[in-house]
Amino acid sequence: MGRIKPPTSIWLSLALSLLLQACSLAPPYQVPAMDIPGHFKEAAPWVDAQPADGLPRGDWWSIYHDSRLAELETRLQANSPDLAAALAVYGQARAYDDQARAGLFPTLSGLLDPTRDRQSDTRPLRGAGQPDEYGSYTVGLQEDYELDLWGRVRNTVAAAHAGTQAAAGDLASARLSLEIRLADDYVSLLSADREIQLLQDTVAAYDKALELTETLHGGGLVSGLDVSRAQTQLDSARAQVAESRAGRALLEHAIAVLVGEPASSFSLPPDPQQIALPQIPAGVPAGLLQRRPDIAAAERRVAAANASIGVARAAFFPSLDLSAAIGVQSTSTGSLFMAPSTFWSVGPMLTQTIFGAGLHRAQLAQARARLDEAAARYRSTVLGAFQQVEDNLALLENYRSETVDESAAVEAAQKTLDISLTQYRDGGIAYLEVVDSQTAALSARQAALRLETRQLRASIDLVRALGGGWAPGASESGHPG
Repeated sequence: MGRIKPPTSIWLSLALSLLLQACSLAPPYQVPAMDIPGHFKEAAPWVDAQPADGLPRGDWWSIYHDSRLAELETRLQANSPDLAAALAVYGQARAYDDQARAGLFPTLSGLLDPTRDRQSDTRPLRGAGQPDEYGSYTVGLQEDYELDLWGRVRNTVAAAHAGTQAAAGDLASARLSLEIRLADDYVSLLSADREIQLLQDTVAAYDKALELTETLHGGGLVSGLDVSRAQTQLDSARAQVAESRAGRALLEHAIAVLVGEPASSFSLPPDPQQIALPQIPAGVPAGLLQRRPDIAAAERRVAAANASIGVARAAFFPSLDLSAAIGVQSTSTGSLFMAPSTFWSVGPMLTQTIFGAGLHRAQLAQARARLDEAAARYRSTVLGAFQQVEDNLALLENYRSETVDESAAVEAAQKTLDISLTQYRDGGIAYLEVVDSQTAALSARQAALRLETRQLRASIDLVRALGGGWAPGASESGHPG
């Protein structure tokens, strides 16, 4: 018995499909054009570094040289539930990418169909010799494959892959946002520790001033009004200590959540140290396009939308599917695997929509609109990134100038307080002037402390604006850390 060959038309269809495999109806992809300035307007003096310098890739917080901050950031990477959720979203995107890629390959299905049938006695065209009941046993394999004539499958895969890359950028953005929040809260907590220390020192000084007024009052040198005013100053300072401790507690609780621990069992001992303000090389504006994960994600969404246009265009053309089946079929299991029970079939199926009431045109218009939206959002993201860098460079430069004046104000206020206390002790002025001097000195010191905190927070925001320690193409798999 000779081998049965498929019809010649099938081979012709296969050859034609291979010739058309390279066809794609997606428009050539271009990154949306942006007018990129050559330098940051507010850069000086924050870009005195050499061209090769930049933020460290990875652990960007190392520029602050704080071991406790580094330890907290490590705990965040390992335990943050928000980061774990962001990683799960990225995992969904990767899974969808794998699903789309499966369309590039044939689908092979197995078939096992044992049935028992009874024919109707009054079935039309039933033969006289046919049995009332019979068995039917089928075992086989079936393969289905869409011949990607117009690039529909390949563009679907390209769109899904670009979406996965965008999701990787989203994950990096989420990670950076959490890292920045932790650093910002930590700097604020250290500021609270320093303010509490300042207020405790102030309480001690005010307590001595109260003792002085009580001594002078006991000797009949001053009235009870001075004692009352000194007591008021002392009580007010003690109240500020309590308020600062309450604010610190809230910051400690926020840090606990970020590192994935219950606030009830988490604590950070007071540490009124001052973190030195680091020098942060901002680089050039064009570098933002490679450093910011949100810009990378926005650009990949443009690429995905561009590929989706190819998918929408392919719907206007016929789709060609190739199906093949082979197996055995018999009315009894005894003869199931004998040669006469063998069957096979192979052939293409061409499908073309004749009337769709404008469906494909509407889908193409939607795909083009999505591309326009993605391109506009990309440009908006880039412009927003430039603004954020310029904002924080401007803040840091103006804070730097303000620090000089604020330091002079602290020194002058302390000198005034020292003089007023001496003159009051000698009976030269009323205690009300001492109160004014105390209030001015405390306000100046608090303003200087808060200015230092604002500088550090602005530097942290500048790190965020520059993209943190993200590196393009970094692997985003496995554990959140």
